[in-house]
Formats: sequence, structure tokens, C-alpha cells
Amino acid sequence: MREIPELFGKGRPVFSFEFFLPKAPEDLDRFVLDVKALKSLRPDYVTLTYGAAGTGRERTVEAAGRIQNETGLTTACHLTCIAHTRLEIAAVLDRLSALGIRHLVALRGDAPKDLAVPPPGERDFGYAADLVSFVKKRGGFKMAVAGYPETHPEALSAEDDLKHFAQKSAAGADWAITQLFFDSKDYFSFVKRARTAGVTLPIVPGIMPVTSYAQLKRFVAMCGAKIPDELEARLAPLSADPEAVIREGIEWGARQCRELLDGGAPGIHFYTLNRSRSTTDILTRLRRK
Repeated sequence: MREIPELFGKGRPVFSFEFFLPKAPEDLDRFVLDVKALKSLRPDYVTLTYGAAGTGRERTVEAAGRIQNETGLTTACHLTCIAHTRLEIAAVLDRLSALGIRHLVALRGDAPKDLAVPPPGERDFGYAADLVSFVKKRGGFKMAVAGYPETHPEALSAEDDLKHFAQKSAAGADWAITQLFFDSKDYFSFVKRARTAGVTLPIVPGIMPVTSYAQLKRFVAMCGAKIPDELEARLAPLSADPEAVIREGIEWGARQCRELLDGGAPGIHFYTLNRSRSTTDILTRLRRK
């Protein structure tokens, strides 16, 4: 498997896909086949989101190993730390290593709904930077971390959020993937601020093609992103026509990706939502130019 950080700076954009673990264990076989079908799009790597605890965690590790070993696609497994001890994280790393996984997306993660999580100072991993440092000292993995062009919804301020981002970089992260956003200016502003703060790692914009107006509303509410007025004006009249929303989402996504690449973004990370149509159409357009 190629090391993902080595892909950057080669004079071409790096394209990657994100998938989430199917909720039903019996759907895993079908999911792996679906991912394999997207291999023809030639993503440079793929990522898999992480189950919060218990069987979800174990199934994520298993699925990441299957994707990489059955499809040949370099796979970065999400790893969250908010509800885990150092011993638990070490065990996950051992399992991933045994499966041949050498890349992680290191995240603090959200607290499980059914579990009371202590404050940062009382946890083994208070923040994502603590996880990055732990993995870096242990060795054997390359890591991506998250960036927030519009500021993490729990951050005290944009400056505090940038401080945490810089700490993750300094702790040993190799590249960053941003939260979804829909205005390219937010990405470029974030990158400029990060560079001023001394962050030098590649910062890849994360793009979610709009496939549902209602779903879009839910997602931006959860992650603190905003819908640009122009996009809202385009989508609102189409909200009752799912097919029209998908087409408009593809048009917006393709234009946004082109703006980002033309402005110097090192690649695009597609939040696929386990769907292929929009990502396929946008990526095909990008590669034609």
C-alpha cells in the first residue's frame, strides 16, 4: 500500500472517498462489494468512519481491513478517542496493524449518547491532539486530522479552534481533511489562517455533494456549517423534487471543486454518504479538464 502523505505535492490533485459503516452487520458483504465497484473511479485512498463503542468499533476495524484487503484500495480508518482509554486505543491499533491498516483519521469524536464522558482533564485523551501524540509515539501509522473552515461548533472561538488545529499538526499529523462546507472562500480563509499559525501540512477540502435538501439542513445544523444564499436559492424551489436536488447538487459540487483546485487545494475528499452517483459525476467532470 502507498503511504498517503507521499501522494501530495506530486503536481496532481489527490482524490479520496469517505464511507460510513453500515448499521446492520449483515449488510457488510454488500457494502464491501459496493466499495469495490467504485475502484474504477481510481480514488487515491478511501476512509471509513468509526463506530463509537462496543460492536460498532469492532465492526469498523473489520470492515476497514476487508476494504483494503479485498479491494486493494489504501484505507484510512477513523479512530475516535473521547470514550476510550489508552489500553483500548492500543488494542485497536494492534488489531488494525494486524489487518495491514497503516493510515488513520485521528479524531476526538462525539460522546456516545448513552455514556457520561468526563471532562477533558479527566480523560486519557482530552483532545484529538492527545490521540495523535499517542499514536505518533507508538509508531506504525500515518494520520489525518480534521479541520473546520467555519470553526468547530463546540469551540470557544475561531482562534481557539485554530489553536487546537495547530496542536494536532504539531503532535504529528501528516495531513488534514476539512469538515464539509459550501463556500470556497471559507476554505481559503482557513488555510491562510492556518499557514500564518505555522501549520504546513496538506489541508484537503472535504466536499459533500448535496443529494437531499432535508438531509442538507440536518447536516449543517449538526456541524455548524452554513448554506450560502445562492445555494439556498437554487435548492429551496426544488425541495419537493429529489432528482432535481441531486442534479443541482452535482452542478454546485463540480463548480466548487473546480474553484478549490484552481485555487491551490491539494485534492478533494468526497463525503459520499455511501452513494456513488454524485461523486462519480463530479469526479468525471474534474478529470476531463
